[in-house]
Amino acid sequence: MNAIKKLFQPIDMTVGEPWKNIIVFAIPMLLGNIAQQLYNTVDSVVIGRYVGDNALAAVGSAGPVLMLLTVLFIGISMGASIMVSQHFGAKRREDLSKTIGNCITLTGIAVIIIMAASTILVRPMLELIKTPESIIDWTASYLLILFLGCAGGAYYNILSGILRGLGNAGSALLYLLVATVINIALDLLFVTVFHWGVPGVALATIIAQFVSALCCLFKLMRMREHFDMDFSQLKLSRGHALRVIRLGLPSGLTQAIFSMAMVMVQSLTNSFGEMFIAANVVVMRVDGFAMMPNFSFGTAMTTFVGQNVGARRLDRVKQGARQGTLIAVGTAITLTSLILIFGRQLMGVFTDTEELIQLSRDMMSIIAVGYIAMAVTQCLSGVMRGAGDTMTPMWISLFTTVIVRVPIAYTIAYLTRSPEFPGGRRECTYISLLTAWLTGALITTICYAAGHWKKKAEKSGRIDEKGKAVGETDDNGIRIDTVIDTDINTPAEVEPAEAE
Repeated sequence: MNAIKKLFQPIDMTVGEPWKNIIVFAIPMLLGNIAQQLYNTVDSVVIGRYVGDNALAAVGSAGPVLMLLTVLFIGISMGASIMVSQHFGAKRREDLSKTIGNCITLTGIAVIIIMAASTILVRPMLELIKTPESIIDWTASYLLILFLGCAGGAYYNILSGILRGLGNAGSALLYLLVATVINIALDLLFVTVFHWGVPGVALATIIAQFVSALCCLFKLMRMREHFDMDFSQLKLSRGHALRVIRLGLPSGLTQAIFSMAMVMVQSLTNSFGEMFIAANVVVMRVDGFAMMPNFSFGTAMTTFVGQNVGARRLDRVKQGARQGTLIAVGTAITLTSLILIFGRQLMGVFTDTEELIQLSRDMMSIIAVGYIAMAVTQCLSGVMRGAGDTMTPMWISLFTTVIVRVPIAYTIAYLTRSPEFPGGRRECTYISLLTAWLTGALITTICYAAGHWKKKAEKSGRIDEKGKAVGETDDNGIRIDTVIDTDINTPAEVEPAEAE
């Protein structure tokens, strides 16, 4: 009973065995990520089973556009998680309170921007990536409903990121599980009873996301022993808002770059016809589950490192990085084996079409071993982000996605053209993805070993209202302030981890 209770309380990751902290934090994160992935998966299963393969393709074609227009939320969420974990680890109540309030306000601004932009950009973007006429209307309606109701998903991501920064992944998991059940029930109601088709699953998703967001907000309002939460904290503070943006922008840009590359690859995918688009949807849904442990361990590493950097426990960071990465790699090896053994059964969940099942299984087999490489990439990138070095993972992602994946995909497609495959071999998109993953793991390992992130970790501290770090120098090279923090055993002068 005590073990279950601990899941819903903040975890102080600055004490105890690092690997135990990481696992205790990562397990509810993993379950939460799996639950969140169920949103898209249930949509696909219900659509594929009750509406048809073309409708399944329509939902899948929405993915890259959906990701591209939600990068603002990703950036704010990452900046919030890093700042919250560092302030929580350093026991800085005032900075923690202002950070949380500013993140809530910034998210509201981002929601308004996304809602306005989506009504103008959705249809042109779908036409740009050559979405087939047979599915473009379904895809457009699906995206517009999701974007116009994006406040729920946006606030869930931000508020759950704050909870994780506080070390409380259990509560976010509980609320997401409740929302997932609601989503599944509404999917079945709207599609099988009301016959609303693709718009029905979109509507079910946004209703469920609003529920999870409200639950996270109520939980934060009950955690006032750690921070203050009132209307005065919602007022934008230039220092804290800029800090969130500076730390989160690289992650947002990384996602934007990745999404633009996905749009380019989706254009190539669309050229292979509706059957391959549908197979791509099936593979990506299974991929979403296979990647969840990697994302969970990566987020756990960011929180672990952020708290220990904030508490000046730098001796624990490298130990935790090694232990967490080994655990993640072991998990990835197990999942890869299961995918290779039971791939056909996994694909059969989405459709009864034999050609679609076989095509999906063949594509999944190409990228399966890449999950082991991604375990390394996610964990070591999480370490760097937690230390405040958010730029290095961004540049690595930019290189592997833009310089490696997209050119390789189009080059293979061009070189393999034939009378049977006038557009080239369909495997090109998956071979290029595997190559990008392997390259990313190699470069990330080299950058981690080079140790630039350690310099960032040594500069953790407070910020002033102008966005400057306490202990940071001004434009004339004069130190702004010096911190003496009696709550933790730190040197007198403390500087912040910051994005370059």
